[in-house]
Amino acid sequence: MFVVDDGFLVYAVEIMSAPSVYVTRIIHDGGLAMLTQAGFAVKVGSLRRPPDHNELVRQAPRHDAIICQVADRIDAAVLEAAKGRCKIIAACTVGYDNIDIATAGRLCIPVTNAPDVLTEATADLTWALLLAAARRIGEAERLLRTGSWQGWNMLEFLGADVHGQTIGIVGAGRIGAAVARRATGFGMTILYFDNADRPVMNALGARRVGLPELLETSDFVTLHVPLTTETRYLIDDRAIARMKRTAILVNTARGDVVDQAALIGALRTGQIAGAGLDVYQNEPRISRDFFELPNVVLLPHIGSATESTRRKMAETAAANVIAVLRGDRPLTPVPT
Repeated sequence: MFVVDDGFLVYAVEIMSAPSVYVTRIIHDGGLAMLTQAGFAVKVGSLRRPPDHNELVRQAPRHDAIICQVADRIDAAVLEAAKGRCKIIAACTVGYDNIDIATAGRLCIPVTNAPDVLTEATADLTWALLLAAARRIGEAERLLRTGSWQGWNMLEFLGADVHGQTIGIVGAGRIGAAVARRATGFGMTILYFDNADRPVMNALGARRVGLPELLETSDFVTLHVPLTTETRYLIDDRAIARMKRTAILVNTARGDVVDQAALIGALRTGQIAGAGLDVYQNEPRISRDFFELPNVVLLPHIGSATESTRRKMAETAAANVIAVLRGDRPLTPVPT
């Protein structure tokens, strides 16, 4: 049951004394059902756009829990407003760089994420981008849709081989390892760069190398690191200069891992052959320079966008909220 109230969907409004959960934007019904079945009053932003910062600050002190998404900036101002009542910030995503973890820890507000549920979907999407960029699928489809195709041509849309080539995986956590498992089916040489030796990668025949060697020797470079101070602009103009001119860069991690201006310049001049992107700096604003480049495949941050995965993301966030509001430990806490 819900009614519209001041631009929000309000669920279970008849339970006036129930704990209140603020969901910044609509999530999968599976998560909402869990919250209402647990007896909570749930207020959900009904608009497609994320709430602005002032709205987050205004709503934060009114609720016992907040479920947020990647575009929501949960900074010190929001957390200070939330202190005293809010008992948990539950992110629907695996990444939590949008949350001020240090301030949350200082205020003793637990933060949770959804670390396991989107691994396979994001790895699948990584491969979709890699293959599309390698075989120039976007370019070919755009030509076909214009009605300009003149028939089979031996020299048209010559792309890059994938089978038997070298893939460099930057960040060998859950998603990086899932990408590596798929690479074995393509008979690829697998290199990885990570801050620790990863037995799961070694078992696949992957070899851990430094970032310079990975960039210099890989035909495909795919990024799977969280956004931190150390990884912001990890792939900058100097890193791109190390890559092969025939190389393709794939990013399904975070936009700020790549210096976007440097990438645009490299694609424009042919310094690298192509790119496949699902994430960008300053989302949802996308540099129009990308639209003018035929050698980049662009997707609107849909790495986890499968029915079952988005359901699990919402249900994981809801399960964390239910646990904490019932006095139990969070299920997937983020270190604060």
